[in-house]
Amino acid sequence: EGEKKEEEEKEGDNESDEGDLMTRPEGTVNTILWVLSLPVYVPLYYLTIQPSESLFMFTFVQSLCWIAGFNFLLVWWVEILGEVCHIHYIVMSLTVLAAGTSIPDLVSSVAVARMGEGDMAVSSSIGSNIFDILVGLPLPWIIKTGFVDGGSTVNIISPFLTFHVLLLLFMVFAVILCIHCLGWKLNKTLGLMMAVLYAIFLTVAIVTETTQPTALMF
Repeated sequence: EGEKKEEEEKEGDNESDEGDLMTRPEGTVNTILWVLSLPVYVPLYYLTIQPSESLFMFTFVQSLCWIAGFNFLLVWWVEILGEVCHIHYIVMSLTVLAAGTSIPDLVSSVAVARMGEGDMAVSSSIGSNIFDILVGLPLPWIIKTGFVDGGSTVNIISPFLTFHVLLLLFMVFAVILCIHCLGWKLNKTLGLMMAVLYAIFLTVAIVTETTQPTALMF
């Protein structure tokens, strides 16, 4: 029993070392990525409360604050990058910003899928988008129009909002149809079909915003 406890302690130490953000990894590529990530790793490592059962709520709140802060910086930098490169902010939102904010969902879905929980991976992706639309969008608007600037309104500049909503509904229907045609099983073919659908959506949305066709202004 004593040997088992020692082995478990060693495994725990190894896991903590592997998860240490300030430990330089092995390999040239991993080291380069680690150095580039240091501006994020350093504040997270030194300014975050160490997780424990007694302080779990403080750690949770602090994690939410970190997410909010990084999202603010991400949106700000994407806006600046679009102005410097003379790229419309809607195009930047559909590409860089959308991909950046979806990486956590991607990581969690991959982790769950590797555990054999395909249903959970798909449900997580769908649920996160529903949460973004029904909570992520209206909550800031409620705060803006109800508390910060009472009685004001939030104007949506894009004249193609109706078209984008219809395009989104079409994509949802296409995704369900693809999964149904493959027998409700996740495989490489389904992944390829999803990638093609995303490429089609991205192409149509970007072309629509850049060319401004009057026929699609509902």
